[in-house]
Amino acid sequence: MPFDLSQIGAKSKTYTHAYDWRRQATYALGIGAKREELAYLYENTVGGMKVFPTYAVIPAFEPVMEMMSRAQANFAMVVHGSQKIRMHRPLPSEGTLETVGTLRGIYDLKKLSSLIVDTVTTLDGEPLFETEWGILVRGEGNFGGERPPKDEEGHAMPSKDAEPDWEFEEATTPEQALLYRISGDVNPLHADPEFAAKVGFPQGPILHGLCTYGHVARAAILKAGGGDANKLVAMGAQFRNPVWPGDTIVTRGYNLGGGKVALQAFAKGRPDPVVTNAWATFTD
Repeated sequence: MPFDLSQIGAKSKTYTHAYDWRRQATYALGIGAKREELAYLYENTVGGMKVFPTYAVIPAFEPVMEMMSRAQANFAMVVHGSQKIRMHRPLPSEGTLETVGTLRGIYDLKKLSSLIVDTVTTLDGEPLFETEWGILVRGEGNFGGERPPKDEEGHAMPSKDAEPDWEFEEATTPEQALLYRISGDVNPLHADPEFAAKVGFPQGPILHGLCTYGHVARAAILKAGGGDANKLVAMGAQFRNPVWPGDTIVTRGYNLGGGKVALQAFAKGRPDPVVTNAWATFTD
């Protein structure tokens, strides 16, 4: 089915997302939070429960799905290509958020296509955070569209021979995708072995890209942000290879100065990175 290019520039309806400690704890566990990170898991934390900034992707999910549907993307062939978040201020422990998405563009990558969707989320009428989603549609390229614009944001990676300033290794569980999907992304690719095999993953359901993204963000928060998620104000990443539930994610960080960190992530035992061109920015 061809894309509906007339939808480029269109905006979604406004989506309301109410969250409390249960949603926060579910998300935190989905991205691997441990007992040592109790402030992100326990509602009676002194000073209020803390929220991982990557939770920003959760209220954005529905408007992104609307824009993909309006563009007539084939959901069975969709994979996540890239993700960015930009925080205006830390998320409070609970609240009711409003989010609007915009389909920025549909781009031709010859063998596949790329949809870019931007979202803006507000709390009490004031901007809270923004997200940018890069969605790849396999087998739907070569439709005569424009190439995507060059991404000017982010931080240059050191040379491939550079030693990381830190490394963080964490095993996911075989149930990781089943836990993460409770937060809202119920694509059967992450749960149903038969469906996964039909769309090109005979090894079985893969981990959500945003679950890997959350694991990498936590690694950066723990190693470069002193364990304080409120210091993470922006993060971008490209997803290069799938991660399977049960894989061990190895995140490598390269401190660039000025609160900037370049990141890479690997599935332990495999040579090619699963996350590349990744970066995070921290405040003091």
